[in-house]
Amino acid sequence: MCFIKPDDDVADLLKKTKLIIWDEAPMNHKHAFEALDRTMKDIFKCEMTFGGQVMVFGGDFRQILPVVPNGSRRDIVNASITLSYIWSTCKVLTLTKNMRLTVGANTSDIDEIKAFADWLLDFGEGKIGDGDDCEVVIDIPEDLLIKCSEDPMSDLIDFVYPSLLQLYKDKDYFAERAILAPTNEVVQEINEKLLDSFPGDEVEYLSSNSICQTDQGKNEANARLYSPDVLNGLKISGLPNHRLVLKVGVPVMLLRNIDQQNGLCNGTRLRITKLYKHVIEAEIISGGNIGTRTFIPRISLTPSDKRIPIKFQRRQFPINVCFAMTINKSQGQSLSTAGLYLKYPVFSHGQLYVALSRVKSKGGVKLLILDKDGNVTSKIRNVVYKEVFSGI
Repeated sequence: MCFIKPDDDVADLLKKTKLIIWDEAPMNHKHAFEALDRTMKDIFKCEMTFGGQVMVFGGDFRQILPVVPNGSRRDIVNASITLSYIWSTCKVLTLTKNMRLTVGANTSDIDEIKAFADWLLDFGEGKIGDGDDCEVVIDIPEDLLIKCSEDPMSDLIDFVYPSLLQLYKDKDYFAERAILAPTNEVVQEINEKLLDSFPGDEVEYLSSNSICQTDQGKNEANARLYSPDVLNGLKISGLPNHRLVLKVGVPVMLLRNIDQQNGLCNGTRLRITKLYKHVIEAEIISGGNIGTRTFIPRISLTPSDKRIPIKFQRRQFPINVCFAMTINKSQGQSLSTAGLYLKYPVFSHGQLYVALSRVKSKGGVKLLILDKDGNVTSKIRNVVYKEVFSGI
């Protein structure tokens, strides 16, 4: 069940609501939908799905499915809403026009845009390439590749961030540019490389880490076993590192919801304008509040990863440098220029489709693909769980 009681304010708001829209629905675990269904049945005293209220689920099943830690292909597919009892009551409405590619496009480019849009759809449904029904090896067209050179990584950076040292002060420069990669490890490598070359003085912020009082009370040995140095060294997805290095003008991404009403949500991109000792001033460069300046404080963050044997909290600014971001984090973003760096292949359904479909034109994306020996190649692995589409 959700934490909504039939007589509280949220329940009253739901009773006045005519339509509920749930965006990026395919990314959510089916248990989330089922919990809301049970809760709304209780609130409205009605056994119809969602208490008889109208729900609209938005999303694309070609994109990333629910994340199941250490989950197998079967676990991920079973977590999809298409495998929930709710799905039998849903009516599927299909969108037919790729708005990201067509809005603002020249009429002379319509044929090329349609061909690229169709290629993306076939790509997302696993209809391109030879292989089994899960993983296929695809030969990427030459015009989408970074050419093999002495330093292909620098070529990719120059494509995404041309004339960086001359244009970085332009507030719109970073708004629709990013390098994408499958793993946090590779993203951090790119961010550190670009931060080193970025002009200006570095400012270092160190976090304060401590074991939560509840865990300390249960087991005093934890405090001795997990010293501050051990906690400082932990690098966890969704949590800023202990050592956060920033410069004025650098793009960053918010890692937590701070003020949703004013656009400060998890995934919002900002540009650093001033660095103070206890607070950071930044300008929003993505979403519906572009141009708004805001202050970001340190907050206490607790990792949600259940694989961590202790519960601890890290007090740090909830941001990460984001010259580059993971493919999963990019879902929902629209970019004019994107570089896809595949030092390692994608590992889950929809990742490659998400990365390639972030751009507004075919000319806005380039791929740098490395084989297991670190050499540039044109062959890429695409992962598609085709059984997800069978119930749509």
